[in-house]
Amino acid sequence: MPVDPSALVSPTARVHPEAVIGPHCVIGDYCVIEADVVLGRACRLEPYVYVKRWTTLGEENEISAGTVLGTDPLDKGFTGARSYLTIGHRNKIREHYTISRGTQPESVTTIGDDNYIMTSGHIAHNCRIGSQVVICSCALVAGHVEVEDRAFISGGVVIHQFSRVGRLAMIGGNTRVNSDAPPFFLYAGFNIEAHGLNLVGLKRAGLKREEIVELKRAYALLYRSGLRLQEALQRIAQECPGEHARHLADFIRRSERGICREGPRRRGAPAGE
Repeated sequence: MPVDPSALVSPTARVHPEAVIGPHCVIGDYCVIEADVVLGRACRLEPYVYVKRWTTLGEENEISAGTVLGTDPLDKGFTGARSYLTIGHRNKIREHYTISRGTQPESVTTIGDDNYIMTSGHIAHNCRIGSQVVICSCALVAGHVEVEDRAFISGGVVIHQFSRVGRLAMIGGNTRVNSDAPPFFLYAGFNIEAHGLNLVGLKRAGLKREEIVELKRAYALLYRSGLRLQEALQRIAQECPGEHARHLADFIRRSERGICREGPRRRGAPAGE
């Protein structure tokens, strides 16, 4: 049966017969759910949510009023072919948000687990958003962007297509991300600039003191040593053997857009602060 008997569906909602609604879901007033949609167990949709075709949600997602999931890509090259939006488990997506499916036939926009996505923003086609990410209100994420786990994207941030934001990076408000943002660092400025380590985020994530010290050393080698990038990466590999520094170096090696520069720093400020 497409609609599980334990699901609560408002009489004003419109659910296509070919949609699958899992157990204990709650579908609010005036929601619209198209064909080829799957909602996992205990998803909750507030009124006026629109879930478009070829969208799949995992379990225990909470979708607030006025949100549209699986929109056609905002891409002139889109032909209307089948593509997908896949959302994991326990995500909170707040009011008036839009997330597009992929542009190319059979391609996918992917959202992981346990993300908190705030109001009035957009995630574009073919993005890959990790898990435990926070995306604040009015942030705009362009197509083919990758955001790694536990990143924090503040309000009003705009992320250029094909850019990447690393694990546990924090992007300050109203920043334009037009190059890659390596993991573990803090970023600000109109055009994105590195401003040391995301110390608050690293401590909350449970990194040990020695791991943070190693990342400070890696930051200094990357931005303050005067070394060329490849030389800095070689030094990081030699002097910072820990897991997090290795991930940092791997992220930078895979960069196609290039990483952002360091911003102006306070006189006498130690590396990584």
